[in-house]
Amino acid sequence: MIWKKIATLILKNRLTILFIVLVLSTFMGFEASKVRLTYNAGKILPVTDSAYIHYMHFRKLFGEDATAMVLGVKSPNLFRKDFFNDWYLLGHNIGKIKGISGVVSLANIYKLQKDTAQHRFVLKPLITHTLATQQAVDSVRQQVYNMPFYKGLILSGDKQSSLMAISLDTKILNTPQRDKVIAAILAQIKPFEARQNITVHVSGQPYIRTVVSKLVSNEFVLFLGLSLGITAVILLLFFRSFYPVIFPVIVVVFGVIWSLGLLVLKGYNITLLTGIIPPLIVIIGIPNSIFLLNKYYHEFALTGDKMASLHTVIEKVGITTFIANITTAIGFGVLCFTNSQILTEFGLIASVSIMLTFVLTLILIPIIFSYLPAPGKSQSGIKDGKVMKALLLKVNYLVHHQRKLIYGGVMVLLLISGYGLSLINVNSYIVDDLPKKSSTLTDLKFFEYNFKGVLPLDVSIDTKRKNGLMNLAMIHKLERLENLISSYPEFSRSISLTQVLKYSTQAFYGGDSSYYRLPDDMEQNFILGYAANSGKSNNMLHNYLDSTKQITRVSFQMVDVGSKKLNVIFDGLRPRIDSIFNPEKYHVELTGSSVIFVKGANYMVKNLYQSLGLAIILIALVMWILFRGVRMIAISILPNLIPLIFTAGIMGYLGIALKPSTILIFSIAMGISSDQTIYFLTRYRNELRTTGKSISQIVADTIAETGISMIYIATILFFGFGVFAASTFGGTVALGILLSVTLLVAMICNLTLLPAFLLSAEKFIDKRKSRDTDTQAQDI
Repeated sequence: MIWKKIATLILKNRLTILFIVLVLSTFMGFEASKVRLTYNAGKILPVTDSAYIHYMHFRKLFGEDATAMVLGVKSPNLFRKDFFNDWYLLGHNIGKIKGISGVVSLANIYKLQKDTAQHRFVLKPLITHTLATQQAVDSVRQQVYNMPFYKGLILSGDKQSSLMAISLDTKILNTPQRDKVIAAILAQIKPFEARQNITVHVSGQPYIRTVVSKLVSNEFVLFLGLSLGITAVILLLFFRSFYPVIFPVIVVVFGVIWSLGLLVLKGYNITLLTGIIPPLIVIIGIPNSIFLLNKYYHEFALTGDKMASLHTVIEKVGITTFIANITTAIGFGVLCFTNSQILTEFGLIASVSIMLTFVLTLILIPIIFSYLPAPGKSQSGIKDGKVMKALLLKVNYLVHHQRKLIYGGVMVLLLISGYGLSLINVNSYIVDDLPKKSSTLTDLKFFEYNFKGVLPLDVSIDTKRKNGLMNLAMIHKLERLENLISSYPEFSRSISLTQVLKYSTQAFYGGDSSYYRLPDDMEQNFILGYAANSGKSNNMLHNYLDSTKQITRVSFQMVDVGSKKLNVIFDGLRPRIDSIFNPEKYHVELTGSSVIFVKGANYMVKNLYQSLGLAIILIALVMWILFRGVRMIAISILPNLIPLIFTAGIMGYLGIALKPSTILIFSIAMGISSDQTIYFLTRYRNELRTTGKSISQIVADTIAETGISMIYIATILFFGFGVFAASTFGGTVALGILLSVTLLVAMICNLTLLPAFLLSAEKFIDKRKSRDTDTQAQDI
């Protein structure tokens, strides 16, 4: 009754509703024009997580930990005069770019010196201009070799590779200004490469994030264009007419505009995930139009009354498509319960946008077609040729006469997939989604090989008392901790308070490298006194002590070895760290953006499992409301769980790791594939209630009628999600291909296994009736 009233309301107030939709769409379009890319990594962990809280406190004390962009070169001529001077000028020119807070390299190095007048240490640049002679460069080389503090940091162990660290101003780090600064740096690099005939490797988290942002921006436009183009072509093949192509495409474009407007209104930016929402809206929204138009052409062919046909379309198809969109929205909406900002944004915008697009389709398609000419005789809905009819007849035969073959095939598939499922690897990399041939990934490997990576790892040590760090016993504990962590091949040597103190001891003795060590009992009062007096003038010390000298940081660089291996390493480190720093007296925390990534990946995988479970429960609840009975829930859910197991098996066999970007597939696929179950069972239930046909005949009729739409919609979904294979991000490619395969298998299951279950249920019911009749006869 309610859908009948909705149909009447829409068709009687066409102009008013159309005007309201156009006004709202104009507003949403204006808001959508303000959409911006994100310039930070996004919050993966919830803000209430203890690791996140500690990381934010760490940043408050010591500032951002991922502000450095690094340049690297490999050459035997590092200290040849022309190369050295050119490297100096490159660093000098980069340092003058607005937004750069500091540059350190072989040619822009700082030396720690003793100021006896002020009883403190000061940092001074080793050179302040280009050097005129090779002899002067050789002198600098000897001084650099005599500074163990920089060993392994700006000069590799084999002395063939050098690194330039460029610190970006934190004020521009997560703003659009970062792109301009990095572009200016890259512009300075190109002439240097040409002059020296050498490759400069570029990396660091600010640079990697900029590369990713640009790729997201490019793919945003690419995928939207591809999804619109592919769906338009498929619609043309389906309907062989202009109107059923152009207007559904226009309607989903409205849906895209509304989704982007909603993104802006919520204060969100385009991320790697939210960037794929517009093509998702196109792919998921088009099937709504297909069902509406197919029903419209079918009804018009029966009645010849355009308005009555459109009224019937809204009344009869509206409820089915509404429930189908609800289950799809559930697949995305459950991501909101992860408490992960990046997933919550994606899940919320996607689920609401799906429902808004459904509403726009339900309103606009009937209104638009009410003003268009009546369909001609050649227009009879989706074109179902002889091949399609023959295919559906074959499906019908299998369902009615070869159910054992279907069940046997499913069991074999589950056994094979189950073994593949056991092979799945749970693992994430910080630069996981970049293509294997990306220069960014190649450059990262250069730094990992020569400098043990550029990804930051910090250890925070809280002594729990003021000035708790200013004694040698504590300093030696720190040194043991650093030696422990540096002994792992995945981590670089440390930069820390102890290294600064070793450098300070060397500076106290006039720069003699043999004194690069911790001060002894006799020296500690002098050297610690000098260090304490240095304050902010000794930026090296200030960076590793808080103002109360209670908390210190130890910084490392690390190789991107993946979350699986890092979890093992961190778990192994914990008891070894506790053996140095008693947890009852000290608080030691592994932190930094890299640790937050690993913990975030663990959190997301764990919560996405829960999201999938929640999606299954909610969809089962929808099925129960629609069809009632435990048996019908099982019949409707099982055909959609099997494709998920199949996909998981494929991932295991192909070595596709389970990670945040790939585990999304399962809850999304569960929501979308359930649509076809609803289309089939809704038609089946309606026939069961309104006709006196047998279940067998109703199943045959449903396969013949609904099967066409199911196959064509699966075709749109398959090729629609297939466009993501054009992505440069590995996770997006996997998401698209695996979703395509999952939904294709789901269509096959819903077209064969689902009706087979219904017929088996009929057989079971008939046997029970026969048994009851025999029992009654015996009683008589």
